[in-house]
Amino acid sequence: MENRNTHKLAIIIGSVREGRFGPVVATWVAEQAAIHGGFDVDVVDLAEIDTPLSLPAASPKSAGDAYPRPAGMAPLTSALESADAFIVVTPEYNHSYPASLKAAIDWHFTQWTAKPVAFVSYGGAAGGRHAVLHLENVLTELHAVTIRDGLAFPNYFTAWQDGHPLDPEVTGYAKTVLDQLAWWARALRAARETAPFPV
Repeated sequence: MENRNTHKLAIIIGSVREGRFGPVVATWVAEQAAIHGGFDVDVVDLAEIDTPLSLPAASPKSAGDAYPRPAGMAPLTSALESADAFIVVTPEYNHSYPASLKAAIDWHFTQWTAKPVAFVSYGGAAGGRHAVLHLENVLTELHAVTIRDGLAFPNYFTAWQDGHPLDPEVTGYAKTVLDQLAWWARALRAARETAPFPV
């Protein structure tokens, strides 16, 4: 029986680059979500998903369930479909986010609709904020609800040790993000169950 007090949270590791730091950040975020207690957590690593850059002629919006995705993409599609909320973990590449993440987004449409998305970014001096700004624009187009508060880790290569951020206040910031995400997940799940989102 479904637990109505928790929400299905998909934490998406956006980078597939060799030597990436994303899995370290995602593991810590998953730990914070487990401590929070409001989520059933599923970590989705795009490095483990078949996500071609070439797309079919029809859009996923128009094709619906008939959209011809690769068989290897099924775990990603299932995770997005069943999720009540998302946390996207992204680095910043050349003032934006990875192509792997854009491809994963573009292969889907309804799976994002009327669901909340929070961001955890990392990078150099900007901490991945440019990537998040671009992601907010893209996901808004898909009728997702982006959360204002997020986590950014500037100069992550000196700001983390043994899989954890060195700043002791970060756990408090993470709780705020998760509290907001849980609020939106609850509200939007109730809305989706009441009536289909008009697109």
